[in-house]
Amino acid sequence: MQTSRGMDCFEREARGRGCRLVAGVDEAGRGPLAGPVIAAAVILPPDYADPEIRDSKTLTARAREQLYDVIQRDAVAIGIGVVEAEVIDAVNILQATLAAMKEAVLELSPAPDYLLIDGLNRISLAIPQEAIVRGDAQSLSIAAASIIAKVSRDRVMEMYHRQFPQYNFLNNKGYGTQEHRAALVQYGRCKIHRWSFRVPEIDQVQINETLGF
Repeated sequence: MQTSRGMDCFEREARGRGCRLVAGVDEAGRGPLAGPVIAAAVILPPDYADPEIRDSKTLTARAREQLYDVIQRDAVAIGIGVVEAEVIDAVNILQATLAAMKEAVLELSPAPDYLLIDGLNRISLAIPQEAIVRGDAQSLSIAAASIIAKVSRDRVMEMYHRQFPQYNFLNNKGYGTQEHRAALVQYGRCKIHRWSFRVPEIDQVQINETLGF
C-alpha cells in the first residue's frame, strides 16, 4: 500500500543524493499463459504529482487508458521492452522479465542516473538502482511504469485476438481463465502460447491421446 511518506518518497530520496533523472521500472505479463512480457521505464519531471497515478492493478481499464495518455504527455522519457513467448520458454519468466526491463531502460532518452525497480531483482546495468517490493504501490514513477506496461501489453493482446479469436485474448489478455483453458483443450496452443507454462487440462488431453484413450 502507499506509504505515509507519499508516493514520491523514493524519487525525492534519490534526488537528494544528487540523482537528477530517476526512472521507475515495472512489467506486465509475468503470469499469463500466452503473449509477451512487456516492461516499461518512466522518468517523471522533478516534483511531479498526480494522485490518480497508482498501481495499475488497482485501476479500471478506462482509467489506465486515460492515465497512459497523461503519462505519455508529461514524462521526461519513456522506454518499452518486449520479450516474446518463445524467449520466455527458452530462458524462464524471471530472466525474460529482467531482459524486458533492461531493454526498456536502454530505450530511455535521456538516460537515467538512478533506477527504482518493482520487485526483488536488480537489472544487469551499471546504473545505481534500488529494487522495491510492491514498488508499484509505493513509488510514483514505478506506478507510472506499471500503467504504461499494462496498457501496452493489453493493446498487443488485442491485436493477437484478431489473429487468434478462438482464445478470446480480447478479454482474458492471455491469462488462464476458465474460458481460455477450455479453448486450449479444444484448439491446443497457438504460436504465442508459452509452452513452458503447465496447463493441467491440456496436459491430461495429451496424456490420454498418447495412451489411446
